[in-house]
Amino acid sequence: MNQKTTSKIALVTGGSSGIGKAIAQKLSKEGVRVVVADFQKGHFKEENIQFRHCDVRKAEDIDELYAWTTENVGHPDYLIINAGQGIKEKLSEGDPEKWKAVLETNLLGPLRCIRAFTPNMISKEKGNVVFISSVSAGQPHAYGGIYAASKSALEVIAETLRLESLPHINVTVVSPGIVNTSFFDHETSGNASVENMGMGAIAPEEIAEDVWYALNKKKGTSINKIITRPLLQNF
Repeated sequence: MNQKTTSKIALVTGGSSGIGKAIAQKLSKEGVRVVVADFQKGHFKEENIQFRHCDVRKAEDIDELYAWTTENVGHPDYLIINAGQGIKEKLSEGDPEKWKAVLETNLLGPLRCIRAFTPNMISKEKGNVVFISSVSAGQPHAYGGIYAASKSALEVIAETLRLESLPHINVTVVSPGIVNTSFFDHETSGNASVENMGMGAIAPEEIAEDVWYALNKKKGTSINKIITRPLLQNF
């Protein structure tokens, strides 16, 4: 299949694996030039995907990412905020230092990316920002309070960005249910798995298709939220 070509540039945080990698590869297939920012090394065969080391918890890493991307690739047209960290701990027994690390990843990291990359979109009066959230947002559940709170706050930030950047930036929240990735293996705390949840899982490529759909609505139309989950999932 011949790859399409486009002048568009995308930045995908947390794009070395799972949902982020599927998004990066989908954008690449559609001819978008992609910068993957992650603290884990990304391996891609696609020539139009470039990897850049970045820990979104560190302000200096975001500053360096912005400088390198704009100098070597250009200002992104698409900002895909995907980097995230899971955690399952009881509030009365958990480790506040672990909570802090999760909030730095899931909340302050996205805020730093917004602060760095959206001013140019606003000045050009065009751009798309996609937040990868979770069905956990707005859903308090035992042992999931920190993660759910971080994703709830992320969606408030997304809506605030939409209001503050009208009518120039299209803002979309994509909230997946259970996805067949290694997400649960990398939770800071917890022993959940796709198998023991017993509700099936969707492929990360399905979320990537949702992102591409949102990015390609006709001018004047904005998809603000997409929820995709296995048919059997009950939350």
